[in-house]
Amino acid sequence: MIASVRGPVRHIGLDRVVVEVGGVGMLVHTTPATASALHLGSETELSTTLVVREDSLTLFGFGSADERDIFEQVQTVSGVGPRIALAMLSVLAPDRLRAAVSGNDLATLTKVPGIGKKGAERIVLELRDKLGMPSGAAAADTAPAAGAAPAAAWRDQVAEALVGLGYSAKQADDAVGKVADTVDESADVSTRLRAALRELGPR
Repeated sequence: MIASVRGPVRHIGLDRVVVEVGGVGMLVHTTPATASALHLGSETELSTTLVVREDSLTLFGFGSADERDIFEQVQTVSGVGPRIALAMLSVLAPDRLRAAVSGNDLATLTKVPGIGKKGAERIVLELRDKLGMPSGAAAADTAPAAGAAPAAAWRDQVAEALVGLGYSAKQADDAVGKVADTVDESADVSTRLRAALRELGPR
């Protein structure tokens, strides 16, 4: 198990970064909020987990050990794999997720791409006694904060993320257009992504 990586950031994508560790560039998949909080060339440390499959080794990284632990725990639910687990943390901060599970808030859980009503019910049933209670900041539907998104650049980033989460290009473009009219100009990419997901609603 690779529990963490530390080193200078060599590349930043919307949902992945490359961290140089001992001269080796480690590709780490992240949430948009985690990626957008990093800076090229700066030293960073990410809590990580390695997902092993027959044909791949995929490293996932998080800004905190709490996020990593939740990422691992939600995958104990039948039907929830790494992709959906990462989508959950892209849409909901850890305490917001805890609040939704403990409060049987299916509407919030179905905002996550790939989770329908039955999946949300299963998550609540299997995780209610495992995730614990929120620390008190869960009322705000926010993920880790990042810097403001550069003008216009956020549109392509959010649209790309939505397509990566399974929405069509048209759905992504429509949601981005609505967000452009309703979200404050100073908002960061992850805030805009969550707003776009709210516009799309449960699937």
